[in-house]
Amino acid sequence: MTRLIFLGPPGAGKGTQAKTLADEWNIPHISTGDILRQGLKDQTPLGVKAQSYMDKGELVPDELVQEMVQERLSQVDTKSGWILDGFPRTVNQAVFLEKLLRILNQNGEKVVNLDVPDETVIARLLERGRKDDSEEVIRRRLEVYRSETAPLIDFYSSRQTLVSINGNQSLEEVTAELKKVIAS
Repeated sequence: MTRLIFLGPPGAGKGTQAKTLADEWNIPHISTGDILRQGLKDQTPLGVKAQSYMDKGELVPDELVQEMVQERLSQVDTKSGWILDGFPRTVNQAVFLEKLLRILNQNGEKVVNLDVPDETVIARLLERGRKDDSEEVIRRRLEVYRSETAPLIDFYSSRQTLVSINGNQSLEEVTAELKKVIAS
């Protein structure tokens, strides 16, 4: 049963790695970013609410994101496992998720931290060229990430569920290292 939570700054390659592994293992890749973007595209009530925060480069409030994650993890395709990417982002969300997974009887997750230096992240995101990715916005997102998400690393370390991986390598090297860690 593979249940993985991916941590790492924007542009660390979480989405790419999660997608690769989810396809290989035939389990859902659950990305809050994708759920949000789909919500924006379809102009769902949650999507519209989220947009005002995202436009400013701020994090979408916990309640909004938690609602979406709870809905997604309750779907039938998550029974055989999942990869969560972009959630939790704060200790509050991690506590919420821990309770939710107990209720859904889906505990036993591993937490993978993709470690990538800021300058690499900035270069990668500028290359990706999304319209909201100016260097200024990227640096702001990294600041928000470091202040909000760094405590998560301690949270999961203290629970002995955290594994750190050097995300500053080739795609294939990161995938290989992830598989090793998950198999152990």
